[in-house]
Amino acid sequence: MTAPVRTEDPQGARGPREARDAQETRGSQELIRAEEPVLAHNYHPLPVVVARAEGTWVEDVEGRRYLDMLAGYSALNFGHRHPALIEAAHRQLDRLTLTSRAFHNDRLAEFAERLAALTGMDMVLPMNTGAEAVESGVKVARKWAYDVKGVPADRATIVVAADNFHGRTTTIVSFSTDETARAGFGPFTPGFRVVPYNDLAAMEAAVDETTAAVLIEPIQGEAGVIIPDEGYLAGVRELTRRKGCLFIADEIQSGLGRTGRTLAVEHEPVVPDVLLLGKALGGGIVPVSAVVGRREVLGVLHPGEHGSTFGGNPLAAAVGTAVVELLETGEFQRRAAELGAILRDGLTGLVGRGVVGFRSRGLWAGVDVDPALGTGREISERLMRQGVLAKDTHGSTIRLAPPLTITGEELTGALGALEKALGQGG
Repeated sequence: MTAPVRTEDPQGARGPREARDAQETRGSQELIRAEEPVLAHNYHPLPVVVARAEGTWVEDVEGRRYLDMLAGYSALNFGHRHPALIEAAHRQLDRLTLTSRAFHNDRLAEFAERLAALTGMDMVLPMNTGAEAVESGVKVARKWAYDVKGVPADRATIVVAADNFHGRTTTIVSFSTDETARAGFGPFTPGFRVVPYNDLAAMEAAVDETTAAVLIEPIQGEAGVIIPDEGYLAGVRELTRRKGCLFIADEIQSGLGRTGRTLAVEHEPVVPDVLLLGKALGGGIVPVSAVVGRREVLGVLHPGEHGSTFGGNPLAAAVGTAVVELLETGEFQRRAAELGAILRDGLTGLVGRGVVGFRSRGLWAGVDVDPALGTGREISERLMRQGVLAKDTHGSTIRLAPPLTITGEELTGALGALEKALGQGG
């Protein structure tokens, strides 16, 4: 058969390399305008177009450099292109990237063994995104409730906290209290009870014989880095053990070194039944998430009941193993704790000078700015103009979560930029 004659070349007779070179010559504003008609408008990013990155710094298409104080919402805990992680990815790319779980691969066992050991758990269910980990945790909790606890079919409930953020699937937004995330996406999945965060009495009242699990973030990130009272996590652990239900800790943002410990629950003597991990587990290279838990819990799953084509793929397992190896030394947890003191002290010095309050743990802070000085978005834009990238959350609150590789000097510089940004308001 004769190949059809091409009467029109959308690249103007340019080859792939020439087309790519032309693409790279477009400036930031042109690229931002180009996105408008072809990308769904589900994000409102800052007007910066990142083209390159290394460590704690990114560079836009014009060559302007910015200090990254967001780290991909903790997905870049080890900075951009950490050498050990890039090496692991390159090495695996030359060997094998995907088999699906229809076959075994030679990287998955080590990943699961070392992640289980790092977290003190027995078994690992590998997935890809954080939302998938949460969805998987919900399914596992329900299956456990029916198979082990003896809850009647289709009556299992899960208790969650108000102002939570666990993802954006239809099931997850069913138990969100953020109307922006919920409006227009019903009907919603039943089986969830929402109680105030940091309120053990309300939680106890919500737990009954149908409760499969309590699912909470040890620190609520999207809500503004909300840290519960001391004893709250231990109280949740005691309550769930006494009531005979599971404690599921969503550590997707808070885990893997961010707060100065491997896990945020370690700030109290607490061991949940199930941990949900993601973001940093992929090293900023590939999406990797996992449900990690006790054998009696994850053991309820059988072949065909849950899965993922890409979950546990060799590339993800190789990168994930390299991430675990970095955490096994304790270096990054120590850095987050030590540099977190610099962050806390710097923010303390800004209270009453544009900052009305803040909450921080390790290298993670929610900073409440005086609304008279601007919204969180406006403050973030002022920071951007000073070469620092951060992200607003609700109202006049911004989040700071730099890579754990940041230096004290860089962190001090970012705090100085924040002070200047606050001085530009009013």
